[in-house]
Amino acid sequence: MVKICCIGAGYVGGPTMAVIALKCPSIEVAVVDISVARITAWNSDELPIYEPGLDDVVKQCRGKNLFFSTEVEKHVSEADIIFVSVNTPTKTRGLGAGKAADLTYWESAARMIADVSKNDKIVVEKSTVPVKTAEAIEKILTHNSKGINFQILSNPEFLAEGTAIQDLFHPDRVLIGGRDTPEGQKAIQTLNKVYAHWVPEDRIICTNLWSAELSKLAANAFLAQRISSVNAMSALCEATGADVTQVSNAVGKDSRIGPKFLNASVGFGGSCFQKDILNLVYICECNGLPEVANYWKQVIKVNDYQKSRFVNRMVSSMFNTVSGKKIAILGFAFKKDTGDTRETPAIDVCKGLLGDNAHLSIYDPQVTQEQIQRDLSMEKFDWDHPTHLQPMSPYGVKQVNVVSDAHDATKDAHGLCILTEWDEFRTLDFKRIYDNMQKPAFVFDGRNVVDTSKLREIGFIVYSIGKPLDAWLKDMPAVA
Repeated sequence: MVKICCIGAGYVGGPTMAVIALKCPSIEVAVVDISVARITAWNSDELPIYEPGLDDVVKQCRGKNLFFSTEVEKHVSEADIIFVSVNTPTKTRGLGAGKAADLTYWESAARMIADVSKNDKIVVEKSTVPVKTAEAIEKILTHNSKGINFQILSNPEFLAEGTAIQDLFHPDRVLIGGRDTPEGQKAIQTLNKVYAHWVPEDRIICTNLWSAELSKLAANAFLAQRISSVNAMSALCEATGADVTQVSNAVGKDSRIGPKFLNASVGFGGSCFQKDILNLVYICECNGLPEVANYWKQVIKVNDYQKSRFVNRMVSSMFNTVSGKKIAILGFAFKKDTGDTRETPAIDVCKGLLGDNAHLSIYDPQVTQEQIQRDLSMEKFDWDHPTHLQPMSPYGVKQVNVVSDAHDATKDAHGLCILTEWDEFRTLDFKRIYDNMQKPAFVFDGRNVVDTSKLREIGFIVYSIGKPLDAWLKDMPAVA
């Protein structure tokens, strides 16, 4: 029986290995992590991450050919194929600080693999890593190999949170990069056979290592670029009276462009987009390509501008101060159908409002109070380290109250702010909410989920990203 081990039981490792176990009943899959709490959760009825469909997949396979364990070295030693899905945070100090990926956890994993291996192994990069990481890992393994042969493959993930299980069941493509040597090609075919259990042959793309590593960064940069493009247009729409929804619909009808990732919002989030673009910028700078680096930097600048513009619009609309005012925050996850808060725009929006001394009442159906307080207490980039290494303030943010119901969040609030496009926010009883809010009552829709005309009929003053401005707002321009 082929044995697979995945180091790292997070958003990528857990779901990916669960689907491989489901689709390949003849393969034994072990997911290992040093976090006892995380592995305990994977072995319980309350999984550590929320992802539609994941529960069913895990329960079908767990204990049969899918195992979650803290016995890292044991399972690594026994495996034929080792996926490495560890954290690759952005460096916060030293060379490349603020841009380059920190490969400390990757290097540690590579040294451990070399130390405990007793037979030849295929080591697969699953984390998003900088171009040429495979070469560095290869050197570590080779110089510590004790005669064992290691083949390095790059197999980047292209999952979208909220649809990860369907993305794994029906991928647009599976990318496998390896060395152009007989041993490298053999390793590629070995991994190819795993995916071929359920992925059509024409969707499995085999490339060299560097192309596979760069393709992942490029894909995320292109997607983030689309979001920043439509968000830049949203600011122009507000200035001119155009409607960004109508503009993006018209643009998306062009078959060369297409409609996806053209929804204006308060900004993009998630674990990959910003981190991967910063990584891309650093690689460009290191390779003497400052013009290319500056091009990609602008994608992040527009994203930051969109978040600060949203906060400024809120404050200026509410008589230029939110000090002492209760603001309801609906949604904290970076998008619907996930509990993931990594780089969520809600963090910057909330911190901007707290900076003006607002009192926040936050509701999200999938994000815990502990996670929200942790996110609002941490410094930038700290989130991408393992949880037990994340600095945590012993005190929560005093001006933040996390509640379990949208109506509780909005009671006696001066303003209501939608930061995640959860479906339930489309069908709230806004008349009841209006009656229980301070007047004038404001709605700031950062996801364009509400019917602005209906809310204005109720009596709300409404700001919706990229939509024609309420007469009230026209007199109070947001200055970024």
